[in-house]
Amino acid sequence: MISLEALPLREELRGERPYGAPQLDVPVALNVNENPYPPSAAVADEMGRAVARVAGALNRYPDREAAALRGDLAAYLNRDGGSGLGVDNVWAANGSNEIMLQVLMAFGGPGRTALSFAPTYSMYPEYARDTHTRWITGRRADDFRIDLPVALDAIAEHRPLVILLASPNNPTGTALPLDHIEALVDAAPGMVVVDEAYAEFRRRGTPSALQLLPANPRLVVTRTMSKAFAFAGGRLGYLAADPAVVDAVRIVRLPYHLSAVSQAVARVALAHADELLAAVGELRAERDRTVEWLRRSRLEAADSDANFVLFGRFDDRRAVWQGLLDRGVLIRETGPDGWLRVSIGTPGEMAAFRAALQEVVPA
Repeated sequence: MISLEALPLREELRGERPYGAPQLDVPVALNVNENPYPPSAAVADEMGRAVARVAGALNRYPDREAAALRGDLAAYLNRDGGSGLGVDNVWAANGSNEIMLQVLMAFGGPGRTALSFAPTYSMYPEYARDTHTRWITGRRADDFRIDLPVALDAIAEHRPLVILLASPNNPTGTALPLDHIEALVDAAPGMVVVDEAYAEFRRRGTPSALQLLPANPRLVVTRTMSKAFAFAGGRLGYLAADPAVVDAVRIVRLPYHLSAVSQAVARVALAHADELLAAVGELRAERDRTVEWLRRSRLEAADSDANFVLFGRFDDRRAVWQGLLDRGVLIRETGPDGWLRVSIGTPGEMAAFRAALQEVVPA
């Protein structure tokens, strides 16, 4: 055997560790923002039949353009804030992670800069690193919103060709006003990507950036089926944008990157969107109850448009995280120092979280 250090690894990768939240066998897992409600037996059976139908042709490559799936995704987006989107406006890949990587491959690279505003999704700098893109991080305001004048100054200074904006933001749950997005697009010299991985959980009246697409050809809106659709194991992310943007990411995509099985099962999920999204309303309500409970418990909790809540502040958040884990509740140690993030689970799981937290952090 040979050690990792002995391999001719790229210098910027030395000392790095693979990304990933802890995968532990615990009674209550509330750390990776999954939908706690699985597909019904009827939907699961239909997915199985879809797999069986394509299994007989697995000796052949899948549709490398995933045209039927992209058409279904466009139809879904037109119900959720989009307008007039078609197959040419949508691209799909193995999770929104691959979508983001493809965007950086197409528009980032050596000599180019990507910009975001922290705290935000911790994978963004890794996409930049993996595509040899210079990474710049601006700061959010104390309430986790983007300070527009500060952001505009950062754009003017660094001239990024890719700006990554999560809305709702992970790990804070903060959504961006559309006028802020428009101002950033107007100031940006390149592409602006609004990551809407948690869009289905946004509060009533919170708009989607999808409605800005027709007037902004350098705007990209990304989504995932992992969260609201309870399809994390299916690995299906997608973007909506001008057809020219879709053509750009098609240049850098790997051949046949979406398997026939992935496409077939995702199409079944989209056909049953109303059923799979039925729990979203309850998860929103449970999220809001969690925010209220945390604040009544004399803790800080950020307003959230996602299926998680960032809360604190703790002098030793690692001790709190470990105390919860010792009681069978796994949450996420992420975000600014002193804060923790809890995903919204079933009522029973949230009751277990509250009971454990009261033991670890007595009122």
